Amino acid sequence: MSVLNIVLVEPEIPQNTGNISRTCAATGARLHLIEPLGFRIDDKKLKRAGLDYWHLLDITYYKNMDDFFSRNNGPFFYFSTKAKHIHSEVTYPDGAYLVFGKETKGLPETLLHDNPDSCVRLPMIDNDAARSLNLSNSVAVGVYEVLRQWGYPSMRTSGHLTQFADE
Repeated sequence: MSVLNIVLVEPEIPQNTGNISRTCAATGARLHLIEPLGFRIDDKKLKRAGLDYWHLLDITYYKNMDDFFSRNNGPFFYFSTKAKHIHSEVTYPDGAYLVFGKETKGLPETLLHDNPDSCVRLPMIDNDAARSLNLSNSVAVGVYEVLRQWGYPSMRTSGHLTQFADE
């Protein structure tokens, strides 16, 4: 079974983390949250955004980035507007970690500087006024690019109508 890991470094907005949790639950991706968090994990806004998917979620918490890196080996792919590689030009192996920074600052520049070949970006218009995409949208784009490359393993890839089930 293929494993995809989503890492949020110091997320600040509970609704974003709730939406990302739901994406992880619906796709089977593992969620890793690196503290400090900008909210309490029992925040109503967080739970509301994740709805009734919490029982499907595989989630691990870390005290800080050192704790995270001491417990995980990668490979790591750092999503940032400052990256030079496009997210869809990279091949993601089984066990990949997609790492996303906090909403207001992104990932630490030292991390990006030290790992230039593992940094990827989502293309956007060439206008500095468009600073970035919403964090939960960025995670969803990244997750589905990896799953597309993997052929959507163990995923339901066709739906069915419920109103016309007898036909």
